[in-house]
Amino acid sequence: MIDRVLADSFQTIGADYDRYRPGFPDAAADLILPERVGAVLDLGAGTGKFTELLIGRATSVQAVEPSEPMLDVLRAKLVDVAAHLGPAESIPLSGASVDAVTVAQAFHWFEREAACAEIARILAPGGVLGLVWNHSDPACTWDRAAHRIAHPAVGADDQTTGSAVEDLPGFEFDSRAVIAWSENISRDDYLRRWGTISSVLVADRRSKTEMLAAIETVLEDAPETSGRAELVLPQLTEVYRYRRAA
Repeated sequence: MIDRVLADSFQTIGADYDRYRPGFPDAAADLILPERVGAVLDLGAGTGKFTELLIGRATSVQAVEPSEPMLDVLRAKLVDVAAHLGPAESIPLSGASVDAVTVAQAFHWFEREAACAEIARILAPGGVLGLVWNHSDPACTWDRAAHRIAHPAVGADDQTTGSAVEDLPGFEFDSRAVIAWSENISRDDYLRRWGTISSVLVADRRSKTEMLAAIETVLEDAPETSGRAELVLPQLTEVYRYRRAA
């Protein structure tokens, strides 16, 4: 069951999400689209962090996103991308109109059965679906500690890929890969990033202040981050690739 309160928290954010959230490695797009295709849709595109990697990998790139503030940022950044307001469960595109669909950091917010049916509807026969998530590296103890603070309802080792499984209705599983990379980020931007997380966005002012203060304490105590204005943050990007079933 999707938590609509958490999912709808992104209706209130745009510019800060784009500024503080991480991007994605080029290799993730390469895994999904090793060859150029005709048309691709980035679904749940947010502010276009993954959409921008698709430019040059397809003749035409479209984006669908349910948050108007996020879509405003995408439209301003990516003027050649056809951007549409809409949910994954009712995609405003015609049937069999794209060769590939990508979903980055969003599939877990979709109603799976309805979204998969819509993705299958708009994909051409044999079309590709790629699901992408950024995760913290379990070996990075200070970042994992921050995750436990910001996501108290999930376990310490949760990697949030519950919706990404090999068995998706209407699709044949093709491959899974994990890409390890590192991000250079300022201490201030790392702290502000947590203000763009759904559980923090919906928290009351006191709870939000307490969570962010606790994360700052983690940075003060960890030897890798204590006293440092610039941080090196390990990331893992998980990529699932599927084909539309015949």
